[in-house]
Amino acid sequence: MKQEDRRKLRNRKRRIQRRLQLRQWPDQPQPMFAASNIQYEVAGRARGVSVGGIGAMHLLARRVGLVAMLNKTLHLLKRHLPYHESDHILNMVYNIMAGNTCLEDLELLRQDEAYTDMLGAQRIPDPTTAGDFLRRFTPADVVALMDGINGIRRERWLNLPQSERKQALIEADGTDAPTAGQKKAGIGLSYKGIWGYSPLLLSLANTHEPLFIVNRPGNVPSHAGAAEWFDKAIALCEGVYDTILLRGDTDFSLTVNFDRWTSQKVKFIFGWDAAPTFVALANELPEARFRNLERRAKYAIETQPRDRRDNIKEQIVKEKEYRNIRLCSEQVAEFMYCPSKCDRAYRIVVLRKNLSIEKGEQLLFDEVRYFFYITNALTLAMEEVVFQANDRCNQENLIEQLKNGVNAMRVPVYDLVSNWAYMVIASLAWTLKAWFALSLPRAEDREDVLRMEFKCFLNALICVPCQVIRGGHRILLRLLGYTSRMRLLFASLGAPVCANSG
Repeated sequence: MKQEDRRKLRNRKRRIQRRLQLRQWPDQPQPMFAASNIQYEVAGRARGVSVGGIGAMHLLARRVGLVAMLNKTLHLLKRHLPYHESDHILNMVYNIMAGNTCLEDLELLRQDEAYTDMLGAQRIPDPTTAGDFLRRFTPADVVALMDGINGIRRERWLNLPQSERKQALIEADGTDAPTAGQKKAGIGLSYKGIWGYSPLLLSLANTHEPLFIVNRPGNVPSHAGAAEWFDKAIALCEGVYDTILLRGDTDFSLTVNFDRWTSQKVKFIFGWDAAPTFVALANELPEARFRNLERRAKYAIETQPRDRRDNIKEQIVKEKEYRNIRLCSEQVAEFMYCPSKCDRAYRIVVLRKNLSIEKGEQLLFDEVRYFFYITNALTLAMEEVVFQANDRCNQENLIEQLKNGVNAMRVPVYDLVSNWAYMVIASLAWTLKAWFALSLPRAEDREDVLRMEFKCFLNALICVPCQVIRGGHRILLRLLGYTSRMRLLFASLGAPVCANSG
């Protein structure tokens, strides 16, 4: 970063802090929003964009080799008149990063001269052309696209410190992509009564990255074909991470693969159905085999603890005499079990929840519920197995971000494969966010960006107003606004950043 840029950022930060500093205000005779004489005029030569951070994302895409990979891997266009494959894909990705939600919004960017200047483009594809491009994909093309992205992903992981590559946490889950369209090929009716598709998502919990997205009809079970994609994810992480741990709910306890994964030294923790047979086995365990489970604190209190507010919901439940389930205590135990499709026994960890069923102030009865987890990780404590299995719920947050943050499950095209291609392309917007985080030199900054919701990321680092100046064989983006995380834009470009610059 230039010394002049550091000075400007320091000055902007100082001015903001001066405006927001605590002070004792006297009674004000006028409202704070005092502007009245507001006028508009059209600029002459000066042009600007509201999403200046996309320039940094494009530089990142070029630096990591994404643009070259897209053009080398995909051959969907016989002639480039005038666009290449990378132009189409990045056009849709940047549309999402500009805060837009559907292909029709491309027309807004297409009419923005400063936006096209920022990308060095004379024009960008319109919504109809983007839809036609998606319809050119075959299943093999979508898989090749995911493999190409994962090849770059692997290189980004290798740049991480060895301390952050101890264990790869690979998670799998299915979700639904509903649609009201009646003419979309490949849709089905799910067990929830929802028409649409049923994508399978495999992700890396360490960096919150979607490794594979597989689109399927809505009536397909969530675990269908999961073993194949688990194997691809394992191959992707081998040689980068010291160990690999697979996690999933009860649907992903694919016992036919357990011996093979164990022989590959791959660990797994999956949920196990609480069938009557296993409940009976848990009831037969001696009480001495159980020990109390102490949950971890959700966060550490850095200042003084505060008094809890009244639980309004709890009060209403009691007043209305609704049925209420209250957790009293939890215990864990374990035993060995050999599934019918395995040649060896595996560890079953039992979580016993003691519940009280209440109605208003009256206790109706006590109830015991069991949860089971199967694993080949013999060195983990029973409590840690339960915590690892529960941590998998964070993947629900990733699914939520892909569905309603990135809007990757909007299914804008008319058949299964085209919508699959859109899911993978749209998820690339989230992947660029992760790669941006991994490019930051400070570990606390990486964790901060990785944990951001997509909307927060856009507001903090993408929706930055910039003046676009073309000339002198360069495209200059002059930042007009300020955010507290603006320094991360400069840090991602590989330049040292002064700690006092914002």
